[in-house]
Amino acid sequence: MRRSEVVTTLVVALLTVVAVVVLWPRDRDTPGPAPGNMDQVEVSDADLAEARAAAGPIPCPAPTGAPPAGPLAGVSAACLGAPGSVDLGAALAGRPALVNVWASWCVPCREELPALAEYAARPGAVPVLTVDTRDDPRAAAALLAELGVRLPSVVDADGAVRAALDVPPALPASYVVRADGTVARVDPPTPFRTADEVAAAVERLS
Repeated sequence: MRRSEVVTTLVVALLTVVAVVVLWPRDRDTPGPAPGNMDQVEVSDADLAEARAAAGPIPCPAPTGAPPAGPLAGVSAACLGAPGSVDLGAALAGRPALVNVWASWCVPCREELPALAEYAARPGAVPVLTVDTRDDPRAAAALLAELGVRLPSVVDADGAVRAALDVPPALPASYVVRADGTVARVDPPTPFRTADEVAAAVERLS
């Protein structure tokens, strides 16, 4: 084989390898949105009713009675488990809380939610609120039912929560909301694996 033919063969082989690497499917565990799940799916209360019934009770947070403050004051979100909406600033006012932003298509979120639920069940734990975003709320309700997680949950249908908290593209993202309404993002944004990790982050940032 002539030298020019050898070079041509090597170039073709190299280009083939590059094409395979570029086109190879992304790993499922990579944080961030899966293809086709970049936008929030709009679902009416009537359409969501069946998913809610199948999922069982998913609490919606209620106002604490303290004056709301901080970036979430005046930010409303729809309840995931029942019709209606809630002012998140009013629901979180006057006490420390943990806000977790997630989506059903997010694999690390799926692995993190049980750790959050275990932490929330501990004596002395701060309230935990989960915010479903860029998602189909029917899938979100189904996932909580599958995992047996019954944390208070809302849907960020219009992106107002993401904007208020400056949520990064990759999920999950967690925030400690202090009693005065100020917010601290859990950083690095490594998904919680255990309730102890959740407790440590809350204690560090409260």
